[in-house]
Amino acid sequence: MTKQEKVAFTIQTLQELYPTIPVPLDHKDPYTLLIAVLMSAQSTDVRVNKITPLLFERADNPYDMIKLSVDEIRDIIKPVGLSPMKSKGIHGLSKILIEEHNGEVPQTFEALEALPAVGHKTAGVVLSQAFGIPAFPVDTHIHRLLYRWGFSNGKSVAQTEKDAKRLFPKELWNDLHLQIIWYGREYSPARGWKLEDDIITRTIGRKSVINAYHKK
Repeated sequence: MTKQEKVAFTIQTLQELYPTIPVPLDHKDPYTLLIAVLMSAQSTDVRVNKITPLLFERADNPYDMIKLSVDEIRDIIKPVGLSPMKSKGIHGLSKILIEEHNGEVPQTFEALEALPAVGHKTAGVVLSQAFGIPAFPVDTHIHRLLYRWGFSNGKSVAQTEKDAKRLFPKELWNDLHLQIIWYGREYSPARGWKLEDDIITRTIGRKSVINAYHKK
């Protein structure tokens, strides 16, 4: 297969498996998505989805959020981990949204990444999932799979994002971001991976990855 044929096969397979694509983090608007994505750093979506209702019951907008103290936020979100940093980020970005953005979540990478505790991946998720702006945020699943599929060298998340944007059509970025995440969870996990269940890697995957699997 040529590289173009591998890309086409990947797109077709993902579209067949995930014609409709649920967003993993529960939210109701750009602000609650921003907070949920921030909380998901080094945590699981399942855990975050259990905690965000407790936080959003108290404050689901920046105006109510800044009425809570950093300590109050930290106590609520403690189960997701890294709560000292995340609680400061949530309170701080809520204050900035009010002071600089009329309480609205901005729609550019530059403005989002200027917010406390908001990195490039978080900004990309918010832009793509809340506003439909093309982005290709790379999480651990996408980073792992694009290496397994031979689409990136796996040396850095930044390089994986560049490679993904170069290979895949821009109009598909937002869907593919979510489709690859779901595929990684269901068919190509980091642990307990079974090549026979992983049709994409089995068909187009990097030879060194497949050979290493068979040697186990």
